[in-house]
Amino acid sequence: MTALIEKPLAAKFVIGFCHTQKTFNMRPPVLYPLFASLASLPGIGPRYAKLYEKLCGPRVLDLILHAPTAVLERRPVAHLGEIWSGQARPSTLPPETCITLTVTPCEHRAPASKGKPWRIACEDAQGNPLTLIYFHAYSDQLAELLPVGEQRLISGKVEQQGLFLSMVHPDFVLPEARSTEIPRFEPIYPLTAGLSNRMVGKTIRRAVALLPELPEWLDTAFLQQKDWPTWAEALQKLHAPTCAADMLPTAPHRARLAYDELLAHQLALAVVRDRQAAEPGIALRGTGVRDAATRAALPFALTAAQERALAEIRTDMAAPTRMLRLLQGDVGSGKTIVAFLAALTAIEAGHQAAIMAPTEILARQHAVSMAAWATAAGIRLGILTGRDKGKTRAETLANLADGSLDLVIGTHALLQDTVQFHRLGLAVIDEQHRFGVHQRLTLSGKGEAPDLLVMTATPIPRTLLLTAFSDMAVSQLNEKPPGRQPIQTSALPLSRLDELYGHLKRAIAHDSGKAYWVCPLVEESELIDLAAATDRAESLNAVLGGRVGLVHGRMKPDEKDAVIQAFLADDLDVLVATTVIEVGVNVPSATIMVIEHAERFGLAQLHQLRGRVGRGERGGACVLLYDPPLSRVGAGRLKIMRETEDGFRIAEEDLRLRGAGDVLGTKQSGLPSFRLADWEAHHGLLLTATKEAQLILHQRAERRSAALQHLLALFEKAQAADFLKAG
Repeated sequence: MTALIEKPLAAKFVIGFCHTQKTFNMRPPVLYPLFASLASLPGIGPRYAKLYEKLCGPRVLDLILHAPTAVLERRPVAHLGEIWSGQARPSTLPPETCITLTVTPCEHRAPASKGKPWRIACEDAQGNPLTLIYFHAYSDQLAELLPVGEQRLISGKVEQQGLFLSMVHPDFVLPEARSTEIPRFEPIYPLTAGLSNRMVGKTIRRAVALLPELPEWLDTAFLQQKDWPTWAEALQKLHAPTCAADMLPTAPHRARLAYDELLAHQLALAVVRDRQAAEPGIALRGTGVRDAATRAALPFALTAAQERALAEIRTDMAAPTRMLRLLQGDVGSGKTIVAFLAALTAIEAGHQAAIMAPTEILARQHAVSMAAWATAAGIRLGILTGRDKGKTRAETLANLADGSLDLVIGTHALLQDTVQFHRLGLAVIDEQHRFGVHQRLTLSGKGEAPDLLVMTATPIPRTLLLTAFSDMAVSQLNEKPPGRQPIQTSALPLSRLDELYGHLKRAIAHDSGKAYWVCPLVEESELIDLAAATDRAESLNAVLGGRVGLVHGRMKPDEKDAVIQAFLADDLDVLVATTVIEVGVNVPSATIMVIEHAERFGLAQLHQLRGRVGRGERGGACVLLYDPPLSRVGAGRLKIMRETEDGFRIAEEDLRLRGAGDVLGTKQSGLPSFRLADWEAHHGLLLTATKEAQLILHQRAERRSAALQHLLALFEKAQAADFLKAG
């Protein structure tokens, strides 16, 4: 595919969009109506504007991009017999039928009692009977809608009960003269309470009518090869499907829209990477002295994967440009020591390093594990969290500002304005998906262009890496340190709960082990009949004599920390928890992990939870409790968990089983959430968009630069590009 604009021009127009306060002023004026408030559309007042905003967003464009999930076809028939087209009556009737009926000259049958429906007798042109059924109706309304003896064009779902046909609440009842008001095909949209499908469809049609003519940003030859419509034509077709095939992600109009979204996203990431590669940084080259001293004190040797990742990180740090690298390591693969040795490189080069963790528990665990390493290396280590107050905090801040501290480990407290570094050279973000983009930018902005290393313990499939993190270089730790014992994984139905209780009691009594018990809910739900964590803690306490603690997402941070500290200090044998313990709790004596209703969790979550045990010299056991019968996806998850501990294989299986919309959870993982593109169905388009984004930046062709500005503005990727720089 031909490249579209030359690199300097690309940087110019994309970087211009990166300043959020100027975004509207730089947006092409032709797009202004699309970014207007939904309240600007006819028929939408303040009340409905709030409902539409809840459904899809606050602007006209948000509504236009609100894609239907199905299409309803109303099949016109001359008489009821045509529903079966002369064949034997099938068990499944067409979704909707449109037919002319005559209201028979008999009294409308009023409800026999409260809560019962009205029944209106009708017949078709051949005298075949059909009963219309209305709940919560009034006689005068029905008399006006369905006058006795007159014909009406009626649309709805015909249902069969024995030999009798009925239709509950027809969606259209009109005189035949108004037949054009009944659409043959109707898109079905996701809805929210207070909005009907007909209302949403009508409003979307008004919004689509505002689509302007835009210059084409795709290459002509590429468009012809794909046989794709224009952007506006694709959106018009999106909201006017005429068959089930129009709903497929491979349909030309849907593929076109998906590619546009992917191209905008990949172009924004490519610009970030391009800018970062050209941005002056600090060339950090260590002497190796502190590194050698630390390694000599370690009771283990680094794996080949750790050595490879460290070499990649140090190569980036030695370059005169800023490093932006993702360190992706499976559970227990040894990311912490790699981060520490990378920090030593910055310190040996005369700079400071900072490691930011998402929770106080994790920050303090890092500080404890790194204390011995810091002593061996001869560096000064400090910690800064929300718990540090008064004189202790003031002393830490002063030591950071004058350079007395070489390495600081902290939480969000590191982001405060009062935290100033003497010479920050490396910022490390642990569990990067737990931080917002602004937070990462704030930490990396504490020094003069410090290198940035972000880490995740969640294995990410290659497709998602390519899409979410293509602005970063990636290092992977795909080996476990030698000596790490395997975790025995089994699956049990909930009917064997008492048996599991007995096994758990014996294991704690004889093996002096500890156990996690993970529940998916905090309290009983009327919608989902799952055991609540509070109830489970009570029942376990009755069996184990009171040495059971409980942590969940609704507790205050100090309350959670107190329970977890008690678990660490051997005051508790079992920690009942929601997934708040998924990341950051390192208890070497924990050998058992029980996951209740495991079929409700994604594979990535199950793998992360399992990784909380077996971290000491002894192995671990993971019990997956499930409620039969299992769905195909649920059974597939438990099967792969029993077969392997390879997090990368598990991540790929999670993608295959669930689709990327659910993998890892986009809100929690930092992955982009697409409105038009489907990760799995459009994988090939993603690869093409990635290549095209590189061509746009690195080959000379200016003729479509203005068109690409429209594309970036439509998907607001240019505005997001500056923030994506933080990972």
